[in-house]
Order: sequence, then structure tokens, then C-alpha cells
Amino acid sequence: MQRKLILFALVAFFSVSLSAQSVNYLTTDQFKTKVFNYTTEKEWKYLGDKPCIIDFYTTWCGPCKMLAPIMEQLAKEYAGKVYFYKVDVEQEREIAQAFQITSFPRILYIPKSDKPMMQIGLQPKEEIKAIIDEHLITK
Repeated sequence: MQRKLILFALVAFFSVSLSAQSVNYLTTDQFKTKVFNYTTEKEWKYLGDKPCIIDFYTTWCGPCKMLAPIMEQLAKEYAGKVYFYKVDVEQEREIAQAFQITSFPRILYIPKSDKPMMQIGLQPKEEIKAIIDEHLITK
């Protein structure tokens, strides 16, 4: 009986830990502390300790809705290697203005120590994985 309880506790712990590896939503203030403070910095300076991907989206955008589960899957696949973030540009208009985001979805790929890359439109999962593997994950 005690072994079953311990096993159950371990399974529950790892299930919660794995599910915690998902896409995190960023506010403007969080963006400035976790990614880049565009109000104080003139040159690009990524603040994270791992590469990241930011999905700029709107709630009414069909392709954005199609991209959401892909990003969730990738967040689980690259857990511990890449941060995955979402920014609702209608809620966080300051970020949208700072990055001149007018079409959706828009994906920003940010390597740990290089310039970011922006991609517009819905991309297949395999293409996003190829970009992650080639530009974000250091071998």
C-alpha cells in the first residue's frame, strides 16, 4: 500500500512538472525583464539564460489559433532548452508598437547570444523545429 502511494506521488509530481513546461504568456513588464528592455536599451541585449521563441498573436486570428497547439507541443519537446512565450498584441500594445507588429502570427526567434530573427505567418511544426535546431540550440 505504501509503495502504491509513493508511486502515485511520483507520477503526480512528474506529471505536474512536465505540464509546467508550456508556453508562458508575457506582459509588457515581464517582456522588459525577461527578454529585452526596449525602453532603456538602444542595442539588442537579450536578458534570458536560454534561447526563446515569442509568438505574437491576437485572439481573433485563425492562423494564430492553429499555431497555438504547435507551440505547446514544441515547448514540451524543448523543455529546459528553449523558453516559449506568447504576447497578445491587443493586450500588450506597447510591445506591438516597439516591434512594429501589424500582421499575425509573428514568431520571434531569439538565440542566446545573437540577433533575433522574425518570421511572419503560420509555419509548419517541422519548419519551426528546423529553425530551433539550426539557430537556437547550440550543439
